[in-house]
Amino acid sequence: MKKRIEDFAKLENEGADTLPSAERRRFLRLGLTVTGVFAGGTVLSLTSSRPARGALVGGEMLRKDPYKPHYSMVIREDRCIDCQRCMDACVKTNDVPEYGYRTTILERELEVGPGEKQREFMPVLCNHCNRPPCVRVCPTKATYKDEKTGIVMMHYEKCIGCKTCMAACPYNARYFNEEKRAIDKCNFCFDTRLSKGEKLTACAAACPADVRIFGDIADPDSRVYKLVHEPTRVVWVLRPETGAMPNVFYTKG
Repeated sequence: MKKRIEDFAKLENEGADTLPSAERRRFLRLGLTVTGVFAGGTVLSLTSSRPARGALVGGEMLRKDPYKPHYSMVIREDRCIDCQRCMDACVKTNDVPEYGYRTTILERELEVGPGEKQREFMPVLCNHCNRPPCVRVCPTKATYKDEKTGIVMMHYEKCIGCKTCMAACPYNARYFNEEKRAIDKCNFCFDTRLSKGEKLTACAAACPADVRIFGDIADPDSRVYKLVHEPTRVVWVLRPETGAMPNVFYTKG
């Protein structure tokens, strides 16, 4: 499934001062400083406000992080070549039907010079939010945030297919599975790989360009933690204005 997105590179930085102070404080508690606001708050750029280890070891975030491991993903967007091996691996591993998807790749076209254009790709999936809107609106508690790992999961047997979670999701990361008669979504391959001892999701393991970095954001020695908290590295999340506190981060390089 392919979709076009706005040309973010052309957006004007509206300045972090336009973001509500409560929102800025929430990111500061995670050791991140908001450096830019774009498209009316739809996109934020973030950078580490503390040295990588210092943000967690003996620090506030470690004490307050309720999940261990706290699974997260960093997507190095400019490395994606749209080979779609991640999507194929997800379909095969999680038995995703042809009409459905757990992850996809968005596409945009940039003007890099007179008459010259360049395509860029943005992998997207469930953001496993700390405050997931889908969980709040589910009338049967069929979708829930796992208390140990922070993964947003499904009790398929409880789902009545009302699709309120699909409407509430800021990332369009859910679909109705006709065979299961229930909503389906990414669960970081918990049942198909992580629970069986694998360390990576199928999409991360299949990526030939090392775009998708998966791991424990609560572990200062993990790649995801080091990338998110690397000094001077710009990291951003999608749709921060929803207050969902996503756990999928984007960066370049």
